[in-house]
Amino acid sequence: MVIIRSTGIRGYTETGEILNAKLTKDLLTSIFFPRSPLHDGAVIIKNNIIEAARCTLPLSITTKVDGESLGMRHRAGLGISEQADVISVIVSEETGGISVAENGKLFSGLSKDGLKKKLQSAFTTPTVKGWKYIIEQIRREK
Repeated sequence: MVIIRSTGIRGYTETGEILNAKLTKDLLTSIFFPRSPLHDGAVIIKNNIIEAARCTLPLSITTKVDGESLGMRHRAGLGISEQADVISVIVSEETGGISVAENGKLFSGLSKDGLKKKLQSAFTTPTVKGWKYIIEQIRREK
């Protein structure tokens, strides 16, 4: 599952089935059901819209992380995160383990809570402090 933050990845979206459907738990569940025709490949999401499913992603040239070999699913999730401003959520077909790829880095072994925190931090806009706040901080440091 690829969640677009800012840069679009239209070329990869067009490799799959265009859906342009509202993101819902039921729709994601049906897409990732093992016998679904949309099961293989990536789902691409932007602004709570599932743009496409069954998409082909670029593979990272990285084949191992921390001594562990990466499968195609993990290399694809990592590869797209190396090329675009996206977050890839990868669930291992063999183990069910959750990983996230962001900015070309793979974070493995996440719990559901860990995934939630990672996504919240990735999509929370940092609070920009005004100039008055900055001046006040400088005064306090003296």
